[in-house]
Amino acid sequence: MTDNYLDVHIDADVAVLTLNRPAKLNALDVATRVLLAQTIRRFGTGELVRGIVLTGTGRAFSAGEDLQTVPATYDEIREAFATFHDITRAILETRIPVVAAVNGIAVGGASELTLCCDARIGSPDAEYFQPENHRGIIISNASSFLMGRLVGNHAMRIILGSHRIGADEALRIGLLDEIVAPETLVDRAVEVVRQWNSDPRITALHLGLLRPRPEDIEAAFAREDDAARRSWESGAFSEGIEGFWTSKSTPSAPAQRNRDRRR
Repeated sequence: MTDNYLDVHIDADVAVLTLNRPAKLNALDVATRVLLAQTIRRFGTGELVRGIVLTGTGRAFSAGEDLQTVPATYDEIREAFATFHDITRAILETRIPVVAAVNGIAVGGASELTLCCDARIGSPDAEYFQPENHRGIIISNASSFLMGRLVGNHAMRIILGSHRIGADEALRIGLLDEIVAPETLVDRAVEVVRQWNSDPRITALHLGLLRPRPEDIEAAFAREDDAARRSWESGAFSEGIEGFWTSKSTPSAPAQRNRDRRR
């Protein structure tokens, strides 16, 4: 039986899609990624709703790839990348605005999937974190193209530096479009969608003009897939994931000192 970690409800003619796995910081397994892309396509025609809002439950937008089900073979890596890429395709194919309501930390692939949304509205707790470069994982979702398109030369330090970017900095450099109070976050995202899509016939045409070209997105996917293959073949991917779990299982120095004092 597959768990469903995606909640869907309609608010004022807007589909609100909520990642709902708070115990795992809304980490995205393959099944959830497939379901998310399917749901975006279902609403994306504009026949049922005027727009889509994507958000998360609890203190995280999403922790990205579920590293407890991390790919163990190159074929599994290809599948993982394909499911991340397809969310980007699904969003960019819609005929209605898609807004990310970033309620908390957005990590890795989840951070990247917000980049193709038409707007990113955050709460003061919104935070971006791209740890892939220090974990042996390759960025996906066409973020190799979309990140630079949004933030220019900040993209290099965000990806290579792998440091956390709080809401204020994200607003300053263009990762977020605005910051609102947590209790009004989804309502504000819904309001933006409705304001933007006053005439669906014209809005759909403008979305096609303003969004990145499909050929640029597909070229980015191809480059990222090739880089993922090289990461796997070099051993960097396996070593990075092993290092991540080792760091999780090894107490930090301060924590270990506190335990020693209690003995």
